[in-house]
Parts: sequence; structure tokens; C-alpha cells
Amino acid sequence: MPVPLFSTVSRAVSDSLGEVLWPTRCVACDQPGELLCEECRAALPWIEQRLACPSCGAPYGFLTCTECDGAWAPRATVSALGFHGAPARMVTCLKDAHELRLAPVIAAAMAVALEEASVWPGRDGAPRFSRADVDALCFVPATAEAYARRGYDHMELVSWELSRELRLPLADVLRRGRARDQRELGRDERAKNLSGTMCALDDLTGARLLLVDDVATTGASLAEGARALAARGAASVTACTLARVW
Repeated sequence: MPVPLFSTVSRAVSDSLGEVLWPTRCVACDQPGELLCEECRAALPWIEQRLACPSCGAPYGFLTCTECDGAWAPRATVSALGFHGAPARMVTCLKDAHELRLAPVIAAAMAVALEEASVWPGRDGAPRFSRADVDALCFVPATAEAYARRGYDHMELVSWELSRELRLPLADVLRRGRARDQRELGRDERAKNLSGTMCALDDLTGARLLLVDDVATTGASLAEGARALAARGAASVTACTLARVW
């Protein structure tokens, strides 16, 4: 049904008034104008996929990775950016400052990284990402406490945008139980904290899935998500994150 003219005009007026009262500012440098200004976009710390670890996605880990032993749970992990500067601010502003307009920006960055990674092999010799070899996209969900605090799941928003970018169906199949905030924990503690906290709701027999999250640090969240998907029959799990800590 066509959108009424009054509704369209009203929305335009509301958006214009919002820009006057609360002008859009760059999440990285706080300059007014755009969510991510031209200068900050040019300075984004992109991870060069040909040099990244084919297992965990850490920068410069292609030959010898200092961040994993090659036994990373997903068959391959693709991360778009290093987790510092603008990328760190993008994640924080989406999660904690309710800047929901960042969801398509983050999804676009992840899509760029996946495209670049598609020409480089994973540890199994197959491309790290191939749209033709993925049946659906899913995401690491927020805890119930985080959802209640924010009023939304930030990775669900990003996943909807990424599913449109990649033209893949979105499968909202993972659920997450209670766990301590991962930011407080070390590498071993993170794995123990998340062990057994995720489950997949549907039968996923034979499914080839792309699992997405905002940041890969130790890989504990991706590992637990991959475990839960495999437990319900997923044939393979490839992971993608906006950022990688190393």
C-alpha cells in the first residue's frame, strides 16, 4: 500500500528537526555531519585478509599465528577491522549509546571483508567465505539481561542488514543463558564462563552457516556458538566479526 504523503512529509520534517536539535556527529572524532566522517573512514584499520590467520582471522597470522593454535572452532573466521579507534567506538555506540544507524555501516564493513576473504583459503583449503557455500546467516545473541537493558539485540540489527547485503536468509536460531560480562575475564575464564550457555532451537542437519558477532577476542563466544550449532547438526560454521582484538 502506498505511503500517505502526509506521513512522508511528517517523517522528513521530524528528521530535519532532529538534525537541528541533535546534529549527527562522527562516532570517532565527534565532528558534526556524518556518523563516520570521511577522514575517519580513510583511517579505518582494515585487516588485510591475505595476511590474516585463516583460522582465527588475526592480522598478520597467515604463516604463523600468535593468537591461536589452528584449532579455532569455526572453520574460518573473517574480521574486518582491528579493534581500536573508530571500530571500538562504533561497537560501543551501537551497543550502549543506542546509535542504531550504525547497524548498516557495520554490516557494510563486514560484507567488504567477506568479499576480500573469498579469494583466500581457510585452513581446510576452501575459500574462507563463499556465498554459494552458505545456507543462512545467524548471530551470537545478547543475554536476556543485556537485551532488557538496551531494549534491542545489536547483533540482530547488524545481521538483518548483512543478510540483505549478502542476499542470504537470516536464521535466528541461537539462544543464550546467563553468564558474567566477558569484558571482565581473561582467556581461560571466558571459555569457562560461556561453556554450555548457548543452544540452537532448530534442527540444523546439514546446514552451512555464517555466524556473526561484533568482536572476536579469545574466540570464546564464537566457539560456544559454533558448538551449539554443530550440536543440532550444522555441517559447517564460518564466522565473521566487525573487529578482531590481538
